[in-house]
Amino acid sequence: MNATTEPFIPSADLARPSVADAVVGHQATPLFIRKPSPDDGWGIYELVKSCPPLDVNSAYAYLLLATQFRDSCAVATNEEGEIVGFVSGYVKSNAPDTYFLWQVAVGEKARGTGLARRLVEAVMSRPEMVEVHHLETTITPDNQASWGLFRRLADRWQAPLNSREYFSTDQLGGEHDPENLVRIGPFQTDQI
Repeated sequence: MNATTEPFIPSADLARPSVADAVVGHQATPLFIRKPSPDDGWGIYELVKSCPPLDVNSAYAYLLLATQFRDSCAVATNEEGEIVGFVSGYVKSNAPDTYFLWQVAVGEKARGTGLARRLVEAVMSRPEMVEVHHLETTITPDNQASWGLFRRLADRWQAPLNSREYFSTDQLGGEHDPENLVRIGPFQTDQI
C-alpha cells in the first residue's frame, strides 16, 4: 500500500495572499480566507468555543470538517495565522443543488467587518459550487445575528428566504431551543 502525503504547511504560512482565496478587511489588518487544512482543527474548535450561542462540537469533528469537507468549508486568518472566522457546510447528497451551512463563527477580533458574509460567499463562489442554487441552514428563533446575516444574503443574492420549524425542543432533548430550517434560493451561484 502506497500512501501519499501532502507536505505539511503551518497555518501561519497559509495566511499569505498567494494561498488565500480572498483577502478582506483593512490594509493595516488584512484577513485571509481559504480552505481549512488539518492543522486548523484545534483553532476552529477554540474559535467556536469563544462564540456563544454556537453549539460546540468535539475537536475531532472540526478536524474532520477541515479535512473531509474542506472544499465546502472556509477559515479566515489574520497575518499571524490565528483563525478568526470559520464556516462549515456541505452539498447535500440527496439535493446536489443545495448547500447546507452548518456553522458560521466570527471571533471578537473580526466582528463588525462583514466577515461572516464574506466567508459564506467565498465558499459559494468556488468552482465546486457551480451547480448549487439553494442554501439551507438552521437557526434558533432568538439568534438575531444569524437571522440578520441570512436576510442580508438573500437580499444580496436577490433570492427568496423561507423558513419553518425543523427540529422541535423535544427532538433536541428538551434543553435546546427549536431550530428553524431557513432556505435561500434559487439564486445564481456565478453571480455571487
